[in-house]
Amino acid sequence: MGRLTTHVLDTAHGCPGAGIRLTLYRNLGEKYALVKDAVTNADGRCDAPLLEGAAFTAGRYRLVFAAGEYFAARGTPLPDPPFVDEVVLDFGVADAGAHFHVPLLVSPWSYSTYRGS
Repeated sequence: MGRLTTHVLDTAHGCPGAGIRLTLYRNLGEKYALVKDAVTNADGRCDAPLLEGAAFTAGRYRLVFAAGEYFAARGTPLPDPPFVDEVVLDFGVADAGAHFHVPLLVSPWSYSTYRGS
């Protein structure tokens, strides 16, 4: 059964990105449709897969992480506007029967992602 999961690591503070708001969208050609809103738990993960089973289909997706909001809430000094604010990750799913894990490593100055396991 295929599924989509994520994990956020705060590389500036060396800890999980707990309490980060994220939004998942599915590309419908000319626009994106909201699929799910979630907030990361104390481990920087969502309590359940973002999508799984029949709800997880091949196509193009967008994950938006509210990183600037997270760092501001932690009291991290940020410029106005923040250098890293909303992190937008566009990715494709060719095999909806597979596990797609999309981790985010983020600081106020940079971010990276990859297809994890």
